[in-house]
Amino acid sequence: MAITARGVAADPIAREPKYYTVKRHLLNAISSLQPGAAVPTERELAAELGTSRTTVRQALLELVAEGRLIRRQGSGTYVADGKITWPLHLASFTEQAAAHGLTASSQLLGVDRVAADEGTAERLGIRVGDALHQIDRLRFADETPMAVERSLLPANRFPFLGRKIRKAGSLHALLAADYGVTLRRGEETIDTIPAAPREAALLDADVGVPMLVVRRRSFDSRGSAVEWGTTWFRGDRITLVAHLSPGIPAGTA
Repeated sequence: MAITARGVAADPIAREPKYYTVKRHLLNAISSLQPGAAVPTERELAAELGTSRTTVRQALLELVAEGRLIRRQGSGTYVADGKITWPLHLASFTEQAAAHGLTASSQLLGVDRVAADEGTAERLGIRVGDALHQIDRLRFADETPMAVERSLLPANRFPFLGRKIRKAGSLHALLAADYGVTLRRGEETIDTIPAAPREAALLDADVGVPMLVVRRRSFDSRGSAVEWGTTWFRGDRITLVAHLSPGIPAGTA
């Protein structure tokens, strides 16, 4: 038990912030509402709850970041759809969406030929300055923007890939059909970062909302690195799930 300077025992339980009281009220209120239902304005909530608009705004922003609410610029705040659970498998976005009963589609944002920097060259086992195909796509699930993807692949190994991807629905299917390359394993890292203006605009989100950034290096059956990819997911719409298995017991390796 903590003791204050005057020798009086302090309350061991921290006082609940005002915004959190508002947040709990909102959670209770929206639990009975359907997705898409409108939430009262900041001014209305502040008047109803007898608090400041700043306090209400903080509670709303936290609920938006958690995916409970969604803000539409110039329109208002609404109850969000439930998050989509997205397992981390070595599969294309198209295959992942289909496994969840969703229809995947893509918008090709750009296909460029770029030079490999030191980090990418090391990851793909090529030389610094070697040509890469850089493929940027906006990915949709049931017509809702879900992710922005960037794929980097060696141009020497995959000639004309930049031209072919313009007509293909799945990059992984194209690699298998036209180049005889099937991905067998991958390495992934996951970070959280605030949405930059580019990703926020593409994903119809506010600048600064949490994004889940998955970086993946994929390998073929021979163990050669094929692709270095980065995917930006909306953190308020996606829950990433990893399926784990027991590791190798100590002393058996």
